[in-house]
Amino acid sequence: MKKRKILVFGIIILLVIILILIRTFSYGGEDNWIKDSKGVYVKHGNPSNTPDYVKEQQIAIEKAQELFQNEKNSGANFSSQCLGTTGDYAVDIVHVPRTSEDNLPANQCADYADGKVGHFIELDKEGNIVRIM
Repeated sequence: MKKRKILVFGIIILLVIILILIRTFSYGGEDNWIKDSKGVYVKHGNPSNTPDYVKEQQIAIEKAQELFQNEKNSGANFSSQCLGTTGDYAVDIVHVPRTSEDNLPANQCADYADGKVGHFIELDKEGNIVRIM
């Protein structure tokens, strides 16, 4: 009976070690890229490289800021509207907090709804990132 308890305890310890190893290797350890609460990729630790999908998002954010700045410089009155697209991202202005106006198809980028782009960047009226999906 005592040998059986030791065997069960050993099996449990082995399973815990295996689970820890799986978690460590499947999440890439400490040095990787993770999304913050807004959906922006940020460094976690000190990753050795920047994956293409992170670079793509970083470029899209820069271009979204440019779209916003160009509209602002031309005197646009921001409410809830599509600013355009950049790469695989649609860029929308939304209220914070969101209102029903933000959900109207006329105020959203049709390219995202039509599937022409796979992601979107939502900015507030000051050009700050609200959400990236």
